[in-house]
Amino acid sequence: MNSADKLLGVLGLFSEERPEWTAEQMMKETGFTRPTLYRYLKSLRETGLVTSVSGSAFSLGPRVTELDYLMRKADPLIAHGQSALEELTAQSQCSAFLVRWYRRKILCVSSLVSARAPVTSYPRGRPMPLARGAISRAILAWLSKREQEEIGGSNLAEFARMGAGETVDQIHATLRRVRKEGVAIAYGELTPGVVGIAAPILDAGSAPAAALCMTVAETEVTPKQTTYLASRVRDLAQGISAKLIDTDNTKHSAQENRMETR
Repeated sequence: MNSADKLLGVLGLFSEERPEWTAEQMMKETGFTRPTLYRYLKSLRETGLVTSVSGSAFSLGPRVTELDYLMRKADPLIAHGQSALEELTAQSQCSAFLVRWYRRKILCVSSLVSARAPVTSYPRGRPMPLARGAISRAILAWLSKREQEEIGGSNLAEFARMGAGETVDQIHATLRRVRKEGVAIAYGELTPGVVGIAAPILDAGSAPAAALCMTVAETEVTPKQTTYLASRVRDLAQGISAKLIDTDNTKHSAQENRMETR
């Protein structure tokens, strides 16, 4: 590992399960010597990425909040997807989400709520399960077969409990059906009594970059309404995909033009 990897490794220690670390715990986990660890902590503290808490412990610092604000202003997914969130929350008493897919994690980056008593187990910033829920299946359905087999094989018990298949082949068949329909629907898999509807947002190579999702109380929708909402989520997600691809193509064209004029 080079110095940059080691520095990022210190940041990577912080998690929902363990948001605070002492220096001794960090040294034990990373294998770094005390001088090496304190050199990295000094850099992270000076940039505000890490701060001291409870006297001898460390947690993530205020710079992380600042970076989050900047990400939300610059992320094209949020810029192009905001209108979809507004449309879905205007149509139903629901919660609508934009979620990113990265490093085999599913993470909400933006949401709007119109439900009278919204209930969610995974607010913005908290990674979602890979083997439960409509969002998971909407994204996994567009991965390669090899990736599906790896994720399916690592989460067989959870997929089986959700009725998505008891073997890797059965899971692959379930995801193939989701891909054909272009949208996934799940009942109470993440939050009891809640219907989740999700569709993938694809990049130029037809790989999943994100997903659009809405959740609504089962008591608020009929099967017919659920079918209609699923079609709207699918169509809106396809519209966001087209905008993202167009934005990407425009950037590439601009870069090529700059190169030609040099």
